[in-house]
This record gives sequence, C-alpha cells and structure tokens, in this order.
Amino acid sequence: MTPPAHKDIGWELYRSYLGVVQEGSLSGAARALGVTQPTVGRHIAALEQALGLVLFTRSQQGLLPTEAALALRPYAQAMGHTAAALVRAADSHGDGVRGTVRVTASEVIGVEVLPPILAQLQAEHPALTVELVLSNRVQDLLQHEADIAIRMTEPRQEALIARRVGSIPLGLHAHPSYLQVHGVPETQADLAHHRLIGFDAETPFLRAAQKAVPAWRRDQFAVRSDSDVAQLAFMRAGGGIGVCQVALARRSTPALVHVLPQQFVYGLETWVVMHEDLRASPRCKVTLDALWTGLQRYVADVE
Repeated sequence: MTPPAHKDIGWELYRSYLGVVQEGSLSGAARALGVTQPTVGRHIAALEQALGLVLFTRSQQGLLPTEAALALRPYAQAMGHTAAALVRAADSHGDGVRGTVRVTASEVIGVEVLPPILAQLQAEHPALTVELVLSNRVQDLLQHEADIAIRMTEPRQEALIARRVGSIPLGLHAHPSYLQVHGVPETQADLAHHRLIGFDAETPFLRAAQKAVPAWRRDQFAVRSDSDVAQLAFMRAGGGIGVCQVALARRSTPALVHVLPQQFVYGLETWVVMHEDLRASPRCKVTLDALWTGLQRYVADVE
C-alpha cells in the first residue's frame, strides 16, 4: 500500500466503507446505498489509497473488515450522524415548523406510547417529518445520532437540555386467562410455581428487580427476550407473568391484572432530552414540548 495521500477525502468514500462494514459485501452495500456495485468498489479502492490502509480482506463469508477498518468505524459513524443532522437542519429552514426531527426511545415507549403523541404533533404541524428510532441502547445526542431522546436515566452531560417527565410505575402483570388457569400468586414464594417472562441478558433493571423480588432471576424465566415489546406480547397472549408499565397494563384489552402490587414496586425515572445546540430550532422545540406534555399525561394516568 502506497503512503497516504494528504488531501481531503469525500464523505461518499466513507459512506461506501460503512456500507460494506455493515452489509459484508460490495453488492450488499450497493443495494443499501442505492448505487452500483462498481461504484462502491471504486470508493473502497480510493479510500484505501488515500489512507494508505487495507480496509477489507476477501473470504468465503464476503469482505471482512481489517483491524484498521474496525478502528475507523466509530469515527465514520459519527460523520454519518453529523451528515444526517446537517440535512435535517437544512430541510427545516422556511416558514413555520417544518423539516425532519429524529426521536429515539425504547421499543415499548416507541410502540405503545409515542404514536398518538406524534400523530397529534404532525396534525398540528403537517410540514414536520418524524424519524422514530426504537432501541433500548442509549443513543448519543452529542454525536447527533438523534435530535431528541426519551431516556429512563437522568442525563449527566452538561451540553444537554433535560426535562424530567416523572416516574413511570412498573408492576407484575398477567392476562386474566392465565390467572384463571394457574391461579393468582399471593406471595413471592408462589412465583416459583408460575411461568415467568423476563430478559435474556443480565440487565441493570433485572439486578434491581431481584432486590425487591429475589425469585425474579433469569434461570426462573420460562420465556426470555430482551425485547420489551415481545415480553408484553407474551403477557397479552396469556403466556405468563411479566413486568409491565402499569398504564400499559390498564390500556390492554382486556386489562392485564396487577399481581403482588405491594411486593413489587418499581419506577422508571423518565426524561425528555435534547442537545442544547437545537434550542433555537422550531422543529425540535415543538417536538420536545409535545413529548414532554404527552408523557406527563401518560404518567398521570396511574397517579
């Protein structure tokens, strides 16, 4: 590999590189990016030439990223987030509230709670486009992965604007049909005789829940999933007892039954968070206000 060329490298080269890292092949990256395979190949060759590095090796499984390629990945991803944020900011200029706002939230909040809030927001501001990212991973607002985040932990970064919504109560719940067959547990010890629904991976929440209910352990779960939405679906299907937001349990049809309410008490501190650089953005300000107001109403449903 020749020494690196000391010149600016266009974003499109890094974009193709990220596509190959994520898709594992030139053809997969081309499909994902909407360009031709030869174009992606030329971009990779040009980037390797410019950097003086070998980024991929061929194998039976496709193109494998080298150690150098993996080391570059977080920086290229940050460039991608910034490029997307730039487009969102550019699209927002004009009269009134317009453009794209990118919101991130956990799966269950994004699926069960936010749609009516965001639908009402868009009814009031028809020129506003919403990108909703559902992930239980904390998206990095400082790296522009999203404009606004719903977080279940208090943000610590000084560059963020954070509004506390309140504490969302959680409880053990089951479908009436399940309890009709298996009975209602009256003590924590009774849980040993029930089908429990919980997380597959060890999580901070799981460790905290075990302090309140020692039986709430991974090896006791008859159904394990790291998806909150999947756990809720199992509860609604009569698959067992799981942890659910109290307000969501009440909204289910039929309502899920709250079991051992005095013995399992846990709340999720909830915040709406935005980077302070977006304070003057109309699209972000109205979205932040709508999310905060709507989530406060949601929390008030169980108070």
